[in-house]
Amino acid sequence: MSKTENRGTQRAVFGSRFAAIAATVGSAVGLGNIWRFPYEAGAHGGGAFVLCYLIFAFLIGVPVLIAEFVMGRGTRSNVLGAYRKLDPHHPWYWAGYMGIVGSMLILGFYTVVAGWTLEYCIESLFGMLDFSTESAGHDQFVKLTHGWHPVIWTVVFALCNFVILLRGVSKGIERLSNIMMPVLFVILLVFCVHSFFLPGFEEGCSFLFKPDFSKLTPSTLLGALGQAFFSLSLGLGCMITYASYFTEKTRLAQTAVTTMILDSAVAILSGIIIFPAVFSFGLSPSAGPTLVFEVLPNIFYRMAGGGIWSTLFFLLLFIASLTSTISLSEISISFFTEEKKLGRKRSTALSCGITLIISLLCALSMGPWQNLTLFGKNLFDLLDYVASNIIMPLGGMICSIFVGWCIERRFISDQLTDNGRNRFIWLRPLVFCLRWICPAAIFIIFLDSIGAI
Repeated sequence: MSKTENRGTQRAVFGSRFAAIAATVGSAVGLGNIWRFPYEAGAHGGGAFVLCYLIFAFLIGVPVLIAEFVMGRGTRSNVLGAYRKLDPHHPWYWAGYMGIVGSMLILGFYTVVAGWTLEYCIESLFGMLDFSTESAGHDQFVKLTHGWHPVIWTVVFALCNFVILLRGVSKGIERLSNIMMPVLFVILLVFCVHSFFLPGFEEGCSFLFKPDFSKLTPSTLLGALGQAFFSLSLGLGCMITYASYFTEKTRLAQTAVTTMILDSAVAILSGIIIFPAVFSFGLSPSAGPTLVFEVLPNIFYRMAGGGIWSTLFFLLLFIASLTSTISLSEISISFFTEEKKLGRKRSTALSCGITLIISLLCALSMGPWQNLTLFGKNLFDLLDYVASNIIMPLGGMICSIFVGWCIERRFISDQLTDNGRNRFIWLRPLVFCLRWICPAAIFIIFLDSIGAI
């Protein structure tokens, strides 16, 4: 049933529990799972990193995710409105503005990278990629990402985003999530089956799942902590916005844990895909950010049916990118709709128009305008740094402190127990984590992100 209007507020809601989970997992799952997780795991020794990541995802990620769910479903509002409704007497709502600005900055450079994935997918489908040598792969990456190519594909991807968002919550976001997330998991499982038959499968899985605690360093812990936080799309208000579309029957804690598990599953399945392939062809698991766009296509080139595998892989990246950009866009769209009283179509056009302009500037900063820098960074790198290293950690820390200290415990309990209809025995540990553990951990992530430690 997707007659998704909340009768009390005439606000769109997701039509089923599956839709709510698919949407939140779609928001969480992005390039960070399929691109960032493998090279972080590779750079930090594999199994020890994965174990730390899972522990931090549960101890830090789940409480902050629940906090955002409580704010969103409890207020049925956009990120700015949620802060304002819960505490109208103090200026916490500035965190909402920060999330809106941060989401647009991230969309600026993320749309460019998503355009790369779409271009690689199309070029791979028609056999136009050349990965006969590692140097050819590198040259091709530079060619496709540093000229005028990114401008074209940025526009194409942005149009895909716009068309889906224009259809609204039920016909756009919900339908996309219900289709794309099962497709994403099917592609992942197909790749995992293929990896099973590679000669490096055992070595790759041993690297991924057998912790070598001699490689457990402060750098490993910081990398795992950061990955656990960033992987769940916390700190901007994505989950506050999506939770505002949850029905009263949505179990917030269960949905948060399920989202964390499925998000982590995508990351680990990506590792099962990538590391056996890397070891099969004698390459380094710590190849870094080039792993996805240079190293892996070179591996696919050497496989039987390499063009098919390459196309499927970049289709996987495209789907993950699209579900993430949809959720990021919804932050500002809901703000324009509710705070500025614009219609859905005008809000969508305004939000997507602003982010398209930022995205085109970012795309140009990788090519014709690459010599234009600020603080030693081009616009692409600068927006990435400001949004990812400053705004997201600060937003997550503020949300954790706000829910842990400023919201009445009765309000949190009512949201987690559906006004007493269900049991939730973890309220005290949750509040303790939000008050002390999460802010401290996220502050460490912030310091690490800006190079202070």
